[in-house]
Order: sequence, then C-alpha cells, then structure tokens
Amino acid sequence: MALIDCPECGHRVSNAAKACPGCGFPVAEHLTPPANVTSSSDELLAEVHPSWWGYFWWLLFAWLLVPLIVAWLKRASTVLRVYRGRVTLRHGLISICERELFMRDIRSIDIDQGFLGRLVNIGNLTISTSATEDASERMEGVPNPARIRDLIIGLREPGATVAAPLAT
Repeated sequence: MALIDCPECGHRVSNAAKACPGCGFPVAEHLTPPANVTSSSDELLAEVHPSWWGYFWWLLFAWLLVPLIVAWLKRASTVLRVYRGRVTLRHGLISICERELFMRDIRSIDIDQGFLGRLVNIGNLTISTSATEDASERMEGVPNPARIRDLIIGLREPGATVAAPLAT
C-alpha cells in the first residue's frame, strides 16, 4: 500500500481507499494502474494472418499445375531408342536406369491398348527377351505402338532396311 495525493484536495490518501476521507473524491476510480500491472508496449496481444480463403484462386490453380508438372517430368524421364542392332530403354531424371536389349535377344513384343488408347493410338509396349523368364521391359504411353513393333521386328531380320526413322 502506498500513499498518494488526492487529485481534488491534495491530502495524502491510501491507494487502497475508495474515496478521499477529506473531500470524498473517488480516488479508486481515477488511479492509474500500479507499475507491475501496466502493460508494456512490446507485449504481443494478437497475431493475425490472412485467411486461406483470400488465397483460394492461387491454391486452385496450384493444384491444376501440379499434375501438369508431374506429367511433363514423367514424360521427360522415359525414352525408348531403336538402333539397328539394339533397343535401349531409359528411365529417370536424377537416378537413371538404362536397359539395352540386343535384337537377337528379343523374343516378343506385346502391345496393350485400352479403348481410349485405341482412339488416340497410344499403348503400352512390353519387350520380352530371352535372358530370363522375367526379362521384359515395359514402356507406357507409346505413340503408334504397332509401328514401333513393326520397326523392331523388321530390324531383327538380317539385311533389313528402314524406310524412314521414327521421331515421336
């Protein structure tokens, strides 16, 4: 408890008193808070971030772009190359897996096309080799798979000539 001066009459009054005993002035209502109760100017009272609804269109378009980027990366990471005596299949961008199949080892070439694949002429190409029973390489989404199969089969025959190279 401390003694303060009454703002009305100037008498010394306890800060616990509700009114000044000399004049009756209500000192308790006009007291400034004690030093230990005062709030400092750097005390955090609230932290507000913008609502996610304000970023709705950004988030919507980000979700539309992610599949596009994934598809582009997957397409860029797979390539099938047909040479005169061999076929190479390469997967990956950062870590790369490359398979080399010689024409003399290729035993079968399978094409799988669903309904939509037949409409747009794409399919899954599976090349099986004579190395082991599970030695097969699969490439998905090959454009003109029958033409690729015919090219590889044509190159297996000795003295085969290729009319025009395929670039897909």
